[in-house]
Amino acid sequence: MKIISKVFKLLPLFLLTLTSCSNDDDNSTITPQPMNIVEIASANSDLTSLVSALQAADGNLVSLLSGDGPFTVLAPTNEAFSTFLSANGFSQLSEVPTDVLSQILLNHVISVDLSASDLAGLGSGYAKTNATGVAGQNVSIYFNTSNGVEFNGASSVTDNGADIDASNGTIHIVDAVIGLPTIVDHAVSNPEFSNLVAALSAADGDLVTVLSGNGPFTVLAPDNTAFTTFLNGTPLDEVPTDALSTILLNHVIDNAVPSGTLTGTGSGYINTYATGPNTNNLSLYYNTSDGVRINGISSVTTADIVGTNGIIHTVDAVVDIPTIVTFATADPNFSTLVSALTELTPETDFVATLSTANGTSPAPFTVFAPTNDAFAALTSIPDEPVLTQVLLHHVLGDANVQSGDLTDGISPSMLDGQTITINLPGTGDNIADVTDGAGNFDIGVIAVDIQAGNGVIHVLNKVMLPSDE
Repeated sequence: MKIISKVFKLLPLFLLTLTSCSNDDDNSTITPQPMNIVEIASANSDLTSLVSALQAADGNLVSLLSGDGPFTVLAPTNEAFSTFLSANGFSQLSEVPTDVLSQILLNHVISVDLSASDLAGLGSGYAKTNATGVAGQNVSIYFNTSNGVEFNGASSVTDNGADIDASNGTIHIVDAVIGLPTIVDHAVSNPEFSNLVAALSAADGDLVTVLSGNGPFTVLAPDNTAFTTFLNGTPLDEVPTDALSTILLNHVIDNAVPSGTLTGTGSGYINTYATGPNTNNLSLYYNTSDGVRINGISSVTTADIVGTNGIIHTVDAVVDIPTIVTFATADPNFSTLVSALTELTPETDFVATLSTANGTSPAPFTVFAPTNDAFAALTSIPDEPVLTQVLLHHVLGDANVQSGDLTDGISPSMLDGQTITINLPGTGDNIADVTDGAGNFDIGVIAVDIQAGNGVIHVLNKVMLPSDE
């Protein structure tokens, strides 16, 4: 009984001590730290193939995705990887070249933390992945949330696979591996390009295969509204397939041209894949003073959609085959020339003449176009009768003479009936020197080969004057 009595007397002290220890333990409890993306993937039995791929790929992707982020990772399931391997002729992961595997995996990584609700709020659009595409640009990925969350038209977030939070971002589990996209893949995946895809398939020249090639290309891609406006009620299958091919190729540039390159130069001319007189490649004029505007008629609405073989810039109007008038009106350096051809010479329809279709006399034309500064150097702009002859003195009819066709001392007869003389090479910064009908020999050709569908323009630094005899 004494032992029991002692136990009861010690019990309050024991409980007090136990309570004190418990309080001390509460104060020192270690809060579990959230797992990063790699740790979560490693703990998920349906992502074992992804983890193996991350470990096998070039670039130490395990370390990358264990880093601070933030990242959004589109995580293909084991079944998705099995389908991908089989579709590409691989029997196992180890057969995939590690550099290729790295780029494919990086095409599933976005360096922004995007939840499913973020994507749904946007509806559809493009993000940049960590894969490297043409010209060192990050590859684009298209998302569309009209029916779940889909990427590049090929891979969807699985049921209960969205918004798996990690310490360094978010995982969305997807049901297919997202391959590295070409320009054609991007066009096919975006429903806003369905008319473009139909046109590419219908046109001469197997343009789908062409634009699936190595490139690099830059494609100015008209959206569906642009095509509807251009067709103006004409069914696509009634457009001659050869003409359709030329129009589409007039939207393709033979190089990768990011929007930053265009804005960096401000304005200028580049060639397209379309051809005009003498199979010369047609020119395209861009101006970035107010957005990115093409030939004065079409504006870029979404820039820098990057694939493995090129870049797409979405445009809001189809860029039709340009005439001499197209370039004169699009390029602000020719605004005085345009004024001279129109409001200052109302008795002559220069616009109609210089819009004449190629092969219909007097087209094609070779036009020597004075800049605004050239006109400003005149004491005054002549009245209409004289000005009309001055303008005709700048146009050679029924000939598309590019700079490579010129020879030293050539003396073509212009539309006013008088000749000019061209000497090569030019002096100073001139590409060529020109002597006009009045005998002025200090005129320089300063830019050449602006190729339209009905002729070519060479740029002058002074206005040529005909003889008044």
